[in-house]
Amino acid sequence: MRSKISKIPDEVLREIFPEKLRRRETPEELYTLLKKMILSGKLKKGQKLTHEGIANDFNVSRALVHKVICQLKKDGLIISKGRKGSFVASRGLRKFDKKLTPEKDVK
Repeated sequence: MRSKISKIPDEVLREIFPEKLRRRETPEELYTLLKKMILSGKLKKGQKLTHEGIANDFNVSRALVHKVICQLKKDGLIISKGRKGSFVASRGLRKFDKKLTPEKDVK
């Protein structure tokens, strides 16, 4: 017979592992947070971003970070330099602003 595993109370787990029990971010939330950090200057132009570092900081998987980084690259906020990593784009703000303000479409 299988032994029954008792559930450890949440307050005990929070005391032992406070960082691991934080609410995990969704891809949209993580994208919005990183975008705001880049646009506000909290993440400096040229600053290296590591998948592992972001995953640990926000308690999310590296796969989720990879997905969000790809979207930020498409938006011009992050650039990739081969095997060196991903960096905050120096001209990302201007490129991103152009996407947000389509003057030609306004009638």
